[in-house]
Amino acid sequence: MSLRSNRFSQALLLSAVLVSCNSDRPEPAEVVLSPDDLRVRITRTASHPFLSRYRLVLLVERSNICTGSMELFPDTGYAGRRNLYRHASGEVSLVGQYDVRRIEPKTCAIQLIEFRAWDAQALFLGSFDLDQEKMWQFIPAAIRPELPFEKQ
Repeated sequence: MSLRSNRFSQALLLSAVLVSCNSDRPEPAEVVLSPDDLRVRITRTASHPFLSRYRLVLLVERSNICTGSMELFPDTGYAGRRNLYRHASGEVSLVGQYDVRRIEPKTCAIQLIEFRAWDAQALFLGSFDLDQEKMWQFIPAAIRPELPFEKQ
């Protein structure tokens, strides 16, 4: 093998490795909920260069009135989707494959709660998930219906 073809092979291999790497650039997805003007954002950041592993951080803000944040259970392999719901009480819930977070819009308080304490009669608002182009987004209920979580 010549030196020239060896360098070409190395360059090709390096390109393949770089393309397959996860970017550690944060990917925020957010929605603003009326009438509270509550901004709900989940930022996804790769935590492994090759595997589908992501750190997820929830941030809630209400028009310079309050702010709250909490690290969510990580996405350790295509389990990052979080469904967003509004309850008759005005509270908001963020439901994942393994956890439920209750958000109080007036104070931006976030609380980890038991699945059995969650009111399944809440209105589905949408999902934080990958869209068809594999981009991390908030996908409203009008665009994609509620998807159930697979029990493992």
